[in-house]
Amino acid sequence: MSAREGVPAAGSGRGGESPPGPATPKPTIRNVAERAGVSKSLVSLVMRGSPHVSERRRQAVLKAARELGYRPNAVARSLVEGRTRLIGAIVADLHNPFFAEFLDGLQESLHGEGLRMLVGSGRWDPLFEAEAVEAFLEMRVDGLVLLSVVPDSLKEAAASVPVVVVGERDVAGVDIVVDDDELGASLAVDHLVRLGHRRIAHIEGARSTTARYRRTGYESAMRKHGLADQVVVEPGDFTEEGGYRAARSLLTRPDRPTAIFAPNDLVATGALSAADELGLRVPADVSIVGYDNTHLAAIRHISLTSVDQPRRDMGRVAAELLCARIEDPLREPRQNLVVPHLVVRSTTGPAPTP
Repeated sequence: MSAREGVPAAGSGRGGESPPGPATPKPTIRNVAERAGVSKSLVSLVMRGSPHVSERRRQAVLKAARELGYRPNAVARSLVEGRTRLIGAIVADLHNPFFAEFLDGLQESLHGEGLRMLVGSGRWDPLFEAEAVEAFLEMRVDGLVLLSVVPDSLKEAAASVPVVVVGERDVAGVDIVVDDDELGASLAVDHLVRLGHRRIAHIEGARSTTARYRRTGYESAMRKHGLADQVVVEPGDFTEEGGYRAARSLLTRPDRPTAIFAPNDLVATGALSAADELGLRVPADVSIVGYDNTHLAAIRHISLTSVDQPRRDMGRVAAELLCARIEDPLREPRQNLVVPHLVVRSTTGPAPTP
């Protein structure tokens, strides 16, 4: 056998196959424009999601892009435009349906402005909050929406990009969208008092101004009705498991409350589980009120009385504030206070007779 016998010829592929040919050039924005019969600038508008393009031309461009396999180079575009058209949204808890419903409204409005949304979770943990903010800033997002998240680095973040804070009001220098939590808590207590309840307990939420204002509203309403001596606040958080633990503690006391006001619907759901486990009937033995009026509250077998926050509208307002801040970074910060209302369902009823 010669020294070269059995050795594939130079340039041949494995097993004697021919090597792959040169890579097919990637289609460009010019190719898309030619196939769609439009200008390059119009293709650019479509790829940015601009609303200022007729539906007929938009579909023609998208069809041409699909046929050619064209994908815009987001990095190159952001370098040319000086912006990424990305918005970072950080929520405290991805498991809370209130946050999911808020994000629906936010994304819908951002999409209409040609912006795309990226989502991160703070997990009620300052370390995760800080990491999420830093990650989005490194991605050069055009703005941040922080839902029940106020990181220590908020001031520095707001100096870099427009920021809207949702659900927290004790912050300065940024736009805010917040529910009137004190009013919402008062609506819950007023409703229970009208039903004859006096022993009304409150499960406190996790560390946040939201939890503080809801507790303040509860305590003020109890005093207003002459029930200051009946105020009971059980430590908790904003999770279903936290609601279960707190409610079980309340409902196993000798003088157990006849009604519980929870800081959100997840906590109220946990309280319902605790009552059921203890053999207590809702609302015959104990009434329960949630907060947020999420889709959980409306599920037929739950049918939870809950304080409604217009979460999708809050998302739209947050988007409007953010876009206005992007257009005019120097304008004065605004606070938008939304008004809650009570939705009465099956978990509240007359106080049990002694």
